[in-house]
Amino acid sequence: MNSGVWRLTKTNSGLKQTNVPQGWARNSGENDRKVVFHGIIIDMIKFTIITLFREAIEPYLKSSMMWKAVDKGLTEFEFVNLRDFGLGPHKSVDDTPYGGGDGMLLRCEPVFSAIESVKAKDPEAKVILPTPVGEIWNQKLAKAFAKGEFEKICCRDRSRALAQASIPPSNFSNSIHYIILCPHYEGYDERILSIVDYKISLGKYVLTGGELPALVMIDSIIRLIPGVLGGETSAEIESFSEGDNLEYPQYTRPEDFRGMKVPEVLLSGNHGEIAKWREEHSGKLT
Repeated sequence: MNSGVWRLTKTNSGLKQTNVPQGWARNSGENDRKVVFHGIIIDMIKFTIITLFREAIEPYLKSSMMWKAVDKGLTEFEFVNLRDFGLGPHKSVDDTPYGGGDGMLLRCEPVFSAIESVKAKDPEAKVILPTPVGEIWNQKLAKAFAKGEFEKICCRDRSRALAQASIPPSNFSNSIHYIILCPHYEGYDERILSIVDYKISLGKYVLTGGELPALVMIDSIIRLIPGVLGGETSAEIESFSEGDNLEYPQYTRPEDFRGMKVPEVLLSGNHGEIAKWREEHSGKLT
C-alpha cells in the first residue's frame, strides 16, 4: 500500500548536511535518529499523520519553522492515507452508528490496520487522538511530548494497549515517534480508543476534523526542540514557559510611531535596567 511517505532532503546516507548552524553535529549509523546541539544529544521526533486529507496539512509543514526542523534533521513527517485501508470496492472507512443518529463514524478495521502498519515498523510509536474527551493541550504537555517524557503525560494504561495490539515490548527503540490519527465526519467508533495512548483536546469547541489539532500539536512540540527557533533560550522566555506566565511587551523600529513611543529604558543600553523592566512588565494569568 502507498502510505504517501514524505521525507525532505533525504538521501541514502541520511539527511543532507545543508544549512547546519555552528554547534550542530549528527550521529552516524544506519538508524540516524539523533543530533547533537552544543553538546546536547537530541532525539529526532517523527510524526506519522493518519488522515484522509493530506492536502490540508502538508503546505504548513513545508513552511517556516517546520521546514527548518526537517532540514536540520530534527523532525520527520510521514503521511498515511486512511483510505488505503478502507473496506470494499469503494474503500469505505466509515459507517452509520448503531442505535441511530446523524452522521458517520470511523470504523475500527481501517483505523486499526493503518496504525498497526506503522507499529509493525516501530512498535514504540505512541498514538495520539484529537478528541473532545481528551486532556486540554497546554505548554506543559507540549514540553513533555517534545522531550519524550511520557511519565509526565496523563494517558491510558500502556500495558493494556500492548496486550491488545500484540506488540512485544522487547522490540522497543529509543526514538520519539508519534502517530496522530485525524478523525473526521461525526466521530469514531469508541473501540478505537483501545489502541490510543493519548487523548488530546484543544478546548471546548468542535472542529470538522483532526487535521487542525494535529498541526497545533506538531507546531507547539517542534518549536521547543533546541535550535529550531535559532537562539538556545528562544523558547524559554515565551508566554506560558513557566506555567501561567505571560511574556513582557516587546518593541522594534521605529522608536516613535504615531505618537506611540518605545519605553526609554529599552533604548538606554543598560542591560540591568532592561532586565528589571522586563521582569516588572511580565504578567501572569489571573
